[in-house]
Amino acid sequence: MDIREVFAQNLRRLRRAKGLSQEELAYRADIDRTYVSLLERRVYSASIDILAKLAEALEVAPDVLLKRTNRK
Repeated sequence: MDIREVFAQNLRRLRRAKGLSQEELAYRADIDRTYVSLLERRVYSASIDILAKLAEALEVAPDVLLKRTNRK
């Protein structure tokens, strides 16, 4: 699994665990909702600045979004 896939899965998992829609997460992170969707579908890669904004909005450390899990 490449890092973009790891990030996308973690982003979606954490967003859902917080009960947030893509729109609400985008609002909290001050980014466009369609960009969240594109990140979750691995169409785009996140910059380090976007990673930081998303982590802050999800109330997690940035590295949590990049950690590999044993889940398939």
